[in-house]
Amino acid sequence: MKVTERWHSDRMGRDITLVRWGHYGVPVLLFPTAGGDAEEVERHHLVGRLAPMIEAGRIKVYSCDSAAGQALQRNEGSPEHRMWLFNQYHQAVAEEVVPAIHADSSPQAVIVAGASIGAFNSFAMICRYPHLFGAAICMSGTYHVERFMEGADTTQDWYFASPLQFLPGLEGPTLELLRRRYVVLASGSGRWEDVGESWAAADALGRKGVPNRVDDWGDRYDHDWPTWWEMLPLYLDDLVP
Repeated sequence: MKVTERWHSDRMGRDITLVRWGHYGVPVLLFPTAGGDAEEVERHHLVGRLAPMIEAGRIKVYSCDSAAGQALQRNEGSPEHRMWLFNQYHQAVAEEVVPAIHADSSPQAVIVAGASIGAFNSFAMICRYPHLFGAAICMSGTYHVERFMEGADTTQDWYFASPLQFLPGLEGPTLELLRRRYVVLASGSGRWEDVGESWAAADALGRKGVPNRVDDWGDRYDHDWPTWWEMLPLYLDDLVP
C-alpha cells in the first residue's frame, strides 16, 4: 500500500519526497507540520487513523516534504530567502507534486489538508490553484506566518505565497473558480491553539465570497496530534463519497 518517490526540484534547488498510502480513491494530499518530512503523518499515526477509508478504497493519501517549513524552522538563510522558498515550494507542489499524483491516480481535483504550517500550505494551495484542489481541511492553522520572518518587509514572493496577502486583490477566473471550492478551518481552544488565526482566514475568504466554515472544538483540544487524529477522519468522511 505504501509507495515512495523522490526527485530533485530545480525550482527549490533541493530534493523532495512524495509518499502514497492506498490503492484507489479520491487523492488526498497531506502537508506535514513545519519541520516535517513526507512520512511525518505516518510516524504520528495520522495515516493509521485514516486506514478504514484507505482500505475501503475511498481515499488515496499522499504526503510530501515540508521543504519551506523546514527552512523556516531551521532559520535557513535570510527572511527574504525563506519567503522566496515558500513561493517556490507552492509552485513545486502545483507543477511537480500534483502531476505526480495525477499520474498515479487520475486527473481529478485533490483534497488538500494539514495542521499548523501544513494548514497554511493547504490554505495557500487551494486559494492559488483552485483548478487543482477541490477542498481544503485546515487544522490548527497558523496563517500569519510572516511573524516568524524576523520583522522583514513583505516581498513579492511572500505576497504570492500568503493568502492573507493576495486574497484581497484576487479577481477574475481564479476567484470565480475558488468560489466553487470549500475550506474547513478547524481549531481547538486548548494549549498552544489560537482560533483567532482561523477566524482571520475565514474573514479573508468571506470577503471574497468563498465558502468556508470555522469549527472551534473547544478547550479540550490542544495544538497536537490527538486533536488532528479526531478532526481529519471526520471531515474527510463528510467530503468523500
